[in-house]
Amino acid sequence: MAQLDTRQKLAILADAAKYDASCASSGTSKRNSKGGKGIGSTEGMGICHAYAPDGRCISLLKILLTNSCIFDCHYCINRKSSNVRRARFTAREVVDLTLAFYKRNYIEGLFLSSGIIGSSNYTMEQIVEVARSLREDHDFRGYIHLKTIPDADPELVRQAGVHADRVSINVELPTVGGLKRLAPEKSAQRIEGAMGAMRGSIDDTADARKRFKSAPRFAPAGQSTQMIVGADAATDGDIVAKAASLYGRFELRRVYYSAFSPIPDASAVLPLQRPPLMREHRLYQSDWLMRFYGYRPDEVAQATDAATGMLPLDIDPKLAWALKFRDRFPVDVNRAPREALLRVPGLGVKAVNAILTSRRWRRLALADVARLTVSIAKVRPFLIAQDWRPVALSDRADLRPIVAPVQRQLELFAA
Repeated sequence: MAQLDTRQKLAILADAAKYDASCASSGTSKRNSKGGKGIGSTEGMGICHAYAPDGRCISLLKILLTNSCIFDCHYCINRKSSNVRRARFTAREVVDLTLAFYKRNYIEGLFLSSGIIGSSNYTMEQIVEVARSLREDHDFRGYIHLKTIPDADPELVRQAGVHADRVSINVELPTVGGLKRLAPEKSAQRIEGAMGAMRGSIDDTADARKRFKSAPRFAPAGQSTQMIVGADAATDGDIVAKAASLYGRFELRRVYYSAFSPIPDASAVLPLQRPPLMREHRLYQSDWLMRFYGYRPDEVAQATDAATGMLPLDIDPKLAWALKFRDRFPVDVNRAPREALLRVPGLGVKAVNAILTSRRWRRLALADVARLTVSIAKVRPFLIAQDWRPVALSDRADLRPIVAPVQRQLELFAA
């Protein structure tokens, strides 16, 4: 490991970090270096790495401090028994890399995670030292996201929030049974305890800032987590319920989903095939239904198959729910409340807001709605407009094939 140069370490540890999906940046406080003070900004544009929900393009240096680990989690390519090439950065090397890449306009921030080396406390100390040095020694004002270690001393985890814009603590798997089976050295109780402590610190700081303008910021972009999908027997219903619980108890900014991918020298307890990537996509869609469309977790679960507990792969969860509850439709686009319009398949939040604004001035026809959505064919059976009432269409028993997207095989050599 000592014989590797910085370029070789970067190749290994940047590649090892690709399995972590929770690296988008959003919601943090705005900082810049105008006036000649400090270095970095959270406001600019750079080389694309991730898109924030507000449309900003964010570039992050996404690496591990080390891919060595004392844990032997079955699903992790960097587990103790895995036959992979190991590397390790020092805290100083990560600081220097971050500053060098920023000055060359390659990045706008840092996403740092790590395997466990020596002990959880020692590893967490090194992660915190990177953020501390960037903030205090170099007055770095760019975005920093730190992956924290729930087994570490609570004060070390709290220090991560002092220096980072966002912190994340991975719950790893959606069920306690799955975690015990695939990551026996990790504890769901300790993970959720660390998440609860982080939420408490965020709430305390937010309260202090309401009373004292000089109060320091603490993880202004909040905390997030990630779950592996398809490594255990958890159904989509189980995953949706777990995500809803995490949002409610810890006020997370995001729950990320990562489809399990078979790894070299895989453990015999792991499935031989990866789950369909579409499953991960459907879970993200269900997550948005809860966060932006007003669906309760049990309502999202109603979109799953009663026998398997899985969301359908050929249609999105919103359409699946609407097909199960045909009695809620059609809704009148000129009269229905916002909550009912948000349930119409094919209408997004922006489209619903535009409808609510436009109908104050005139009654809307089907053509008006068509301008606000990608597929009017999906929308028509579920709404009433000035010139449209789906009398026969809404009662058809074979409605699903009509509104489901057409599956097309892409041509490899198409012009």
